[in-house]
Amino acid sequence: MILERAIFAVKPGSEPEFEAAMEQAKKVIAQSGGFRSFRLQRGIEQPSTYLLLIEWDSVEDHMQGFRESDLFVRWRELIGSYFAAPPEVEHYEAPVVTK
Repeated sequence: MILERAIFAVKPGSEPEFEAAMEQAKKVIAQSGGFRSFRLQRGIEQPSTYLLLIEWDSVEDHMQGFRESDLFVRWRELIGSYFAAPPEVEHYEAPVVTK
């Protein structure tokens, strides 16, 4: 399992519309193979900034399975117009901890 971390800076004043669009976008991404979970958080100090955490089975499920699909096109149609800047996206995996 991997964790995708995306930071979205949205146009100030568009936060309610972005959040409504993200509700629809969540339904779209949930249809993608390898999708596990979705969590969106709004910034306190910077309320036009959002943190999105998505769990995937693999990086490939996100980068090829989703990003190269029609689902991604629909996702961006729903939320892309609210972006003030391109999203920052990174992937994380749990480290192997030994005793």
